[in-house]
Amino acid sequence: MLSVDLKGKTALVTGASGELGRVIARTLADCGAAVALHYHGGKERAERVAEDIRSIGGNAVTVQADITDHESVLKMQKQIKETLGTVDLVVANAVIQYEWKSVLEQPLEDFQSQFDSCAMQTVFLAKAFLPDMIEKNYGRFVAINTECAALAEPNNAAYTAGKRALDGVVRCLAKEVGAYNITVNQVAPGWTVSERDRIEHTERREDYEKTVPLGRRGTDQEIANMVAFLLSDLASFTTGAYIPVSGGRVMPAI
Repeated sequence: MLSVDLKGKTALVTGASGELGRVIARTLADCGAAVALHYHGGKERAERVAEDIRSIGGNAVTVQADITDHESVLKMQKQIKETLGTVDLVVANAVIQYEWKSVLEQPLEDFQSQFDSCAMQTVFLAKAFLPDMIEKNYGRFVAINTECAALAEPNNAAYTAGKRALDGVVRCLAKEVGAYNITVNQVAPGWTVSERDRIEHTERREDYEKTVPLGRRGTDQEIANMVAFLLSDLASFTTGAYIPVSGGRVMPAI
């Protein structure tokens, strides 16, 4: 029987206090991983996720960092190593939130914030955590991208540009570290149903659902499931992939 087994592995999830991040973190813990929960400003939310994981017998710590600052990421790496040991699995999930506008109306700083929190986060995480993976000859790195990077729809320019830059970094990185048994992949969610939607009863978005071949929005758990799969040895021969989890709304061409 196939199962996603992450026992004995240590994972880092950035943005683990957020809507998607906390589901990913809980899912990795359910699969047996010890989890470092990164947060920037959401300490209380991150601590609640850690308590949830510990309540089911898992191992979790919280760690604060600014993922757009190299020194802050290096400090986080040191703190995790001192508490959980070296990191085997990295999930680059954090991103700066902003108000989407047209290119002409979007403040310039929003373009910079998306580049910093998408592309540069990935660079900083790679520089901080991949050397230990290289030394162990084992590692898994998953970056959260978006269907927006493929669709390039109106009012998405800053987000799309940041995630497309992320895509370039990840594809190069996959080729650079493959020889060390390290895989580097991307999961690209569509417009996902989160806990906030369930609380506010906003799960249904009929205009959007009409554009999805499967006729519905995906869930946070479905995104987390794909992340867990890519981090596991079930996906040991998959690297450099951009995998949409969007119900068929994005279908990469060959």
